[in-house]
Amino acid sequence: MQLEAAGRPLQQVWRERRPTPGPGEVALRVLACGVCRTDLHLVDGDLPLPDHPVVPGHEIVGRVEALGEGVSAFSLGERVGVPWLGWTCGACSHCRAGRENLCEQARFTGWQIPGGYAAHALADARYVFRLPDRYSDEQASPLLCAGLIGYRAYAMAGEAARLGLYGFGAAAHLIAQVAVHQGREVHAFTRRGDAAAQALARELGAAWAGGSDEAPREPLDAALIFAPVGALVPAALRAVRAGGTVVCAGIHMSDIPSFPYAWLWGERRLVSVANLTRADGEAFMALAARMPLQVHTRRYALDDANQALADLRGGRVSGAAVLVP
Repeated sequence: MQLEAAGRPLQQVWRERRPTPGPGEVALRVLACGVCRTDLHLVDGDLPLPDHPVVPGHEIVGRVEALGEGVSAFSLGERVGVPWLGWTCGACSHCRAGRENLCEQARFTGWQIPGGYAAHALADARYVFRLPDRYSDEQASPLLCAGLIGYRAYAMAGEAARLGLYGFGAAAHLIAQVAVHQGREVHAFTRRGDAAAQALARELGAAWAGGSDEAPREPLDAALIFAPVGALVPAALRAVRAGGTVVCAGIHMSDIPSFPYAWLWGERRLVSVANLTRADGEAFMALAARMPLQVHTRRYALDDANQALADLRGGRVSGAAVLVP
């Protein structure tokens, strides 16, 4: 399923041949691919498109079909996962410092690199993860972005005992479980009146769930914002205590409205998460292997990708949408 231009529906495209891996690459038969809000930002034109059609999808679960020259880390038939970060230069100051997520030459799966809205895909073997056996293909798919970005955002919150999650979708429903498992008190903020998301939050252990227009019962130690809504930033700043942290976890967000300096004062911190590192992926997959996460998904056929995107845009997906070829 291919995007020709922003604002247009994805088009089904048939290839004459399966992709052949080059040096350092693996060829995969796609088993499942999650539908992420970043895909929606591409389709809606919030992110700039390259000068060629795009195959979206960066939560790829696949089976290794062929190995390119020099690849020895994986075996034919092995199940693996491909995340958003698909390539970095390895030589810049960010890469050398272990912050490859900030590499200015980075290339991303489902954006500059053809992604998983397909039956077959290629990936740089350096940016491929082994997946915990305890999750099905459909369940493992959201771990590769919703899980990873949620995990990086969660780490930035430090030792916050009372944690607010703004936007209770794919990422929040996973990291909420990690927080509850580690003894944190979770407050879930959803669209006003989203009873389904609030019920899911409570089911997964949230101490409180309500609309994002509501104030928490007590000040939060930290807040993670997953919804791409700039107006949530001042709301979250008002909800956290002095010395608290607000983490913006999306790759795109609408403009942040002006707000009084007093809402930031008191050594509150406002930070953003950019992409992920391979170290994040390895750490989170190890955690997911030890901890039985409940992964809530809604399954769509690959040729129903436009419907999956529409449902995500309209807030009709609880948990994560997943395409299956």
